[in-house]
Amino acid sequence: MPGTRKLGRATDCRLAMLRGMVTHFLECGRIETTVTRAKEVQAMAEKFITIAKEPTLANKRQAMAYITKEDVVKKLFDEIAPKYADRNGGYTRVIKTYARRGDAAEMAILELI
Repeated sequence: MPGTRKLGRATDCRLAMLRGMVTHFLECGRIETTVTRAKEVQAMAEKFITIAKEPTLANKRQAMAYITKEDVVKKLFDEIAPKYADRNGGYTRVIKTYARRGDAAEMAILELI
């Protein structure tokens, strides 16, 4: 279930961080972050890609309520979701890369398939 990891932050700070990361991920198609953050962003991004596969007004409003940029929502509904119309989930992948030098946190690349 998305949103179960606390990520060492207060609730409002964590939700704001996840909103920003999901928006940036859908905008760029690829981000590099820690493994636990990547898994959280992956869950939320896949949820919104599934929502965007059916382009109703209610779904667009639901996406607009979470994703912070209007042009990213447009890209999600016009470009990203139609690409995965015949696929039932599994739109993203997490590739573990290296341990970060400062604190040895496991890093990963999250990308659209």
